[in-house]
Amino acid sequence: MSKPIRIGTRDSELALWQAKIVQSQLEHLGHQTVLVPVKSTGDIVLDKPIYELGITGVFTKTLDMAMLAGQIDIAVHSFKDVPTVLPKGIVQAAVIKRGNVRDCLVFNDNEEFLSQREAIIATGSLRRRAQWLNRYPTHTIVGLRGNVNSRLEKLENSDWNGAIFAAAGLGRLDIKPDESFNLEWMVPAPAQGAIMVTALESDQDVQTICAEINHEETQIATGIERKFLNLLEGGCSAPIGGLCFIKEEEVHFQGVLLSLDGTKKIEVQRTVALGAHHDLAQFCADYIIERGGTRLMDDLKKSTKPVNVYSTKSLTDDQKQLFHEDVVVDSSDFIKISFNRLTSKVLRPLPKNVIFTSKNAVESLLTNFSSEELKFKNIYCVGIRTKRLVERRIGKVKHTENNAKALAQHLVEYIEGTEITYFCSDIRLDELPTILAKNHIDVKEVIAYETKYDAQHIDETAKHIMFYSPSTVQSFKRENVVEDDMIAFCIGDTTAKEAKKDFKEVRVAKMPSVESVVKLVNQYYKD
Repeated sequence: MSKPIRIGTRDSELALWQAKIVQSQLEHLGHQTVLVPVKSTGDIVLDKPIYELGITGVFTKTLDMAMLAGQIDIAVHSFKDVPTVLPKGIVQAAVIKRGNVRDCLVFNDNEEFLSQREAIIATGSLRRRAQWLNRYPTHTIVGLRGNVNSRLEKLENSDWNGAIFAAAGLGRLDIKPDESFNLEWMVPAPAQGAIMVTALESDQDVQTICAEINHEETQIATGIERKFLNLLEGGCSAPIGGLCFIKEEEVHFQGVLLSLDGTKKIEVQRTVALGAHHDLAQFCADYIIERGGTRLMDDLKKSTKPVNVYSTKSLTDDQKQLFHEDVVVDSSDFIKISFNRLTSKVLRPLPKNVIFTSKNAVESLLTNFSSEELKFKNIYCVGIRTKRLVERRIGKVKHTENNAKALAQHLVEYIEGTEITYFCSDIRLDELPTILAKNHIDVKEVIAYETKYDAQHIDETAKHIMFYSPSTVQSFKRENVVEDDMIAFCIGDTTAKEAKKDFKEVRVAKMPSVESVVKLVNQYYKD
């Protein structure tokens, strides 16, 4: 080219170092160059984690715009910051030989905290956060943004135990502290440690020049990593790691996908011959997807949206997958159960007729007595799941109903004798014992377990609340204000009766099960 190649770069110290490496290699080949520094959104907005900025290519967008406007000829990027799909009109022109791929832990004082239950680690990366919590689940993670020097300064002036950096960044600036070591167990970000150059698709001359500094082995490895990332539909907002390297004519790949809290991790490792590597990323992405990756990615996508449904009972992963696509659900147990210590006097003499209105009562008895000691003649239950537990662990159920009132009415007509033992909670509705007492049936109550309120204050965006017992409604009201536009989705009539005291709109499930309440919520969103 007759005129100098204009090299666009961010103006941070590390970005300038990377740009100067490219500049040096191009000038060594006889090409004239000039650096054109610009400031990116990612460098300006430092008070939020990258994944909260809502911008694709937060560190690259400004350079893309400058290139499309004809202000620069090429742009130099830290490859891991580049979106897997480049803007229309811009192409990958070169990848420089890769540096250190690893993450590095820089620590204050000493490393003893690694064996302790409590520790504070700083990072602004969801990938690093998730992998650290997967390995050290009791540690606390705090956010950390800024350039390398400012992050090191924040660490030094804090009470944190350590912070995680890219080893390549520390090494390139020659500021790696003595109090640090590489995390060989942590899977790095796809293309970490590599420098990438982009150019205009229409500028064939510049592309030809950049091809002279391209490192083919690094290009192959980072290409596989980034395709893996793209196939999982991830970016800096997803905890995805990928590392590929070539050794002795073999291509080795390791990939990982985690939940945000690190409790779930799906890993893949595969080695193929060089030349047979073109489907490696696809194979590894499919492996992750087939083992729950789709579910994890769906959860990650929903995590960025406000919660609109809240369950007052903790939901399993399988239950969460049953919801309509527009539902973003959160859950926790609004009541805590504590089984009571029951003595043998409870079974002397062995009751002929007994009532269980919840699985908790059944489980309490089973923690105190063996199944052989619980051979009651007539067992009555509320709820199909309570019945299933009783018949699996104790014996045949004589009769079951969906609610306590219906069961009481049945007993008035069909009970054998005039006595019955009711295994219940310290918090229970009066309806069943009141109906039986009015009809001259003597009810002996045994407090099998205690129910404690343990409500959470929920986000104001959650307008649809799922309830499973009157006590979950009562617990909810202790920490939350019932607003006019809230809807209560209830497991049964007794729960709905309690909800109607405060909620203007109450909907009742057809069957007394969590899944039935989920269906109720889904029907609302379909309508």
